Amino acid sequence: MNRREFLKKGLALTVGAGALALPGNLGKGLGVAVAAPADLAAVKGGETPEMFDRGLAALGGIGRFVSKGQTVVVKPNIAWDVEEELGANTNPALVARIVRRCLEAGASKVLVFDHTCDLWKRSYAKSGIEEAATRAGAKVVPADQAEAYRKAVIRGAKVLKETRVHELILQSDVFINVPILKSHGGAGLTIAMKNLMGIVWDRGEMHSRGLHPCIADLSLLRKPDLNVVDAYRVMTRSGPRGTSAKDVTIRKAQILSADIVAADAAAAKIFGTEPGSIGYIRQASELKVGTMDLERLRIERISL
Repeated sequence: MNRREFLKKGLALTVGAGALALPGNLGKGLGVAVAAPADLAAVKGGETPEMFDRGLAALGGIGRFVSKGQTVVVKPNIAWDVEEELGANTNPALVARIVRRCLEAGASKVLVFDHTCDLWKRSYAKSGIEEAATRAGAKVVPADQAEAYRKAVIRGAKVLKETRVHELILQSDVFINVPILKSHGGAGLTIAMKNLMGIVWDRGEMHSRGLHPCIADLSLLRKPDLNVVDAYRVMTRSGPRGTSAKDVTIRKAQILSADIVAADAAAAKIFGTEPGSIGYIRQASELKVGTMDLERLRIERISL
């Protein structure tokens, strides 16, 4: 589908650790209609499916992203063989709600996958995502076979100028990226751009050539039509795998945007980190993948 040109208005998003806040003069209460779809929705305080529905409405509804007959790929983080409570994988209830909304919009099929770090069968099952997505009507597919990846040239890249990408990403009509916000020992944070490492075959190459520039370069290849950042449970340390529920803080937040850089910038603020301090966010902004300058965007704040 065609990319939507973002509206430019001087609304700032200020996010403190554990809370989402916007300037007091914003003047938007719940239930007040907005004149045009927001560039970014920042939702807090509800359960995951409801937060998605409210944020999606602020962006213009599912019909802005999915049309009848289209094939949709939903890419959560399913990398780890750990239970939901450790905050390493995307919330399965969020994945299920996204699948349902896509099918309600008339998608011909919805495919869910991730190139996992742990054994895929165990990660898919332990995360709860395979069961939740299947019940919602998706086809959940493995991504552990090399023949499913195709060589792709990344135009405009500085370091990672080509890589092997899963064929579903190259063939799908709509790509919805659904990361979970968490700490990461090498990248600082795992959010939307970092989640794209689960669409490539050789992650080791990205680590060896420089994680931050390679993540920024990869973000040029196939920009997701929608990014939905799960910040309900946030792993604040010991990421990315997670070892203890003591490392997880309940934030009950969600960021939605078609701009992957803006989504990461806003999510970084939820974590309590300045976006510019994360190398790949800054570098992707410089590559014009999207904007980390949140003041340029129309932002809708929703509290449930």
